[in-house]
Amino acid sequence: MTADQALAFIEEHGVVLLAARGPFPRLVEVIVGEPIRGSWWAHPHSHGIFAVLQQLEKSADLLQCRLVAGKVTVVHRRLWPALLRLADRFAPQQLARIHQEHTPSGRHVSRSVEFAAWVPEPVRRAARSLDAQEAERILSPILTCVERAVRGK
Repeated sequence: MTADQALAFIEEHGVVLLAARGPFPRLVEVIVGEPIRGSWWAHPHSHGIFAVLQQLEKSADLLQCRLVAGKVTVVHRRLWPALLRLADRFAPQQLARIHQEHTPSGRHVSRSVEFAAWVPEPVRRAARSLDAQEAERILSPILTCVERAVRGK
């Protein structure tokens, strides 16, 4: 799968998990077209997965955060106004933009930007004009997962 195809998949679904198992599609498995046991880094196509993920990280249409169960979650731009409209239902760390860096030594480092700092003005305008009930409808699968996590189910 190419980065463009992966982007289209994410846009269609709205939200995917990067590599963790959970209630949304697992992007690394979608990229290779098969289930992955263990770490995707050990998969024979790990270099191809990494290349696609690197391209996706450059996209202005994607947010990587820890929205679902603290796992790296990719959210398409079309859901951002609803997220902003209902931001008070999420912990700040769930909506912080994260990006992964690989240092020259090979270490993996995660950096984050607070929610309020990364939201573009057009998204803020769209959120202000969005009714809370419509935002709830748009985000219903995510809200259900968050509520289950809070209840411990």
